[in-house]
Amino acid sequence: MSNRRPFRLTIVHPCVGRPRGMKRYIRTWQMECLPAAMIAALTPADVEKKFYDDRLESIPYDEPTDLVAISVETYTAKRAYQIASEYRRRGVPVVMGGFHATLCPDEVQTYADTLVIGEAEGVFEQVIDDYRHGTPKSTYHSQSRPVLKTTPDRSIFQGKRYLPIRLVEFARGCRFRCDFCAIQSFFNATHSHRPVDRVLEEIARVRRPGQMVFFIDDNLTSGLNEARELMEALIPLKLRWVSQTAINVAHDEDTLDLMRRSGCQGVLIGFESLHAESLKQMNKSFNLMAGGPAKALANMAKHKLSVYGTFIFGYDHDTPQSIAETVDFAIDQGLFIAAFNHITPFPGTPLYERMKGENRLLYDAWWLDDRYRYNMIPFQPRSMSPEELSRECLGARRRFYSWSSIARRGFARVNRRTPYLLWNHLVINAMHHWDVDSRSGLPLGDESWTGDLLPARRSN
Repeated sequence: MSNRRPFRLTIVHPCVGRPRGMKRYIRTWQMECLPAAMIAALTPADVEKKFYDDRLESIPYDEPTDLVAISVETYTAKRAYQIASEYRRRGVPVVMGGFHATLCPDEVQTYADTLVIGEAEGVFEQVIDDYRHGTPKSTYHSQSRPVLKTTPDRSIFQGKRYLPIRLVEFARGCRFRCDFCAIQSFFNATHSHRPVDRVLEEIARVRRPGQMVFFIDDNLTSGLNEARELMEALIPLKLRWVSQTAINVAHDEDTLDLMRRSGCQGVLIGFESLHAESLKQMNKSFNLMAGGPAKALANMAKHKLSVYGTFIFGYDHDTPQSIAETVDFAIDQGLFIAAFNHITPFPGTPLYERMKGENRLLYDAWWLDDRYRYNMIPFQPRSMSPEELSRECLGARRRFYSWSSIARRGFARVNRRTPYLLWNHLVINAMHHWDVDSRSGLPLGDESWTGDLLPARRSN
């Protein structure tokens, strides 16, 4: 490496995919990309950094750089390999990490010069140092859960038009072992958190008047004592925030009161199903504790907390009738927003291994198969055909985000308790109304890309 110029790093966030001729990317998928900002923060200050978000802008492949870093998720894997191939064709090495890289290391390493397995803290600095000295390794392992003290470098977001919500991370991982969840596979059902003072410093820097803060934790209350410490510290800030949590917190009156006093507007809860058989199969029977979803929602409403409910269909006991009953429940209960998706067998999860063992997977690797499109069913359900399950999921979203449903749920007291919240309810639901069909049929990877995936050459 010459001393006459700094080492140059290019960080790229790949999109899920786009069809030929797509002019504007799906707006509800345009949130800030914190993994990229974390990589930027872990990069030594004397390294020249560039960041490109594939959802928002074209990638200048011919711009000089010494190394490209890409965080890979299962849905973005195909596009990540296309991007990596373009850089490698120009002689630029590529390092890949992220969930998919850890859960499918052999596959990802096929297209990466260097693979990072596990969390990047404590590892990525060594990657940069080794590349600077011409001694990179093919694989770097994060040996244990790192201490989470790094604050994302958001300077890389300047000039990019993201959704007006601030993303902040307090903790990673979840202690539950739901069989469909890649998070529990990646973190081995463990949980770690950042020091509260670091989080408060970050909030002070990034908050803007009127903007919501979204704590992107996989399960904010997985470490309940730590979460309560954070909430206590948030009370003086008069902050509006939302996050994700498991259903158990909805039965904890003291924590619900603390959430409200700390500025929580609502939470995402993975209800997944209303039926005991399906919840048992997904290792989530605890969702029926203390009166189940109806009681949980009543408690949340009592504490003036709105709920984003998620439901997944495709387990062995799911039928068109049970799906319709679930949508009725979500509308009747006045959920702020909701997601109705088919289960997806992500590699590395117990669900994937079970379906593979039962010969129910319809593709060897659905995330790379040219036939696969977003919202297609990559497995054989027990009680429906794949096509019927796909139609039922789409129909559920259309019903829930119909104008009549949006209006009815907007009148729920918990969703109209302030003008600010009612306005957000209408805007967010309207965005989902217009986007409800836009994702179906989306290819994985860029259909306009005409190159060939280029495997990496191994030097060690």
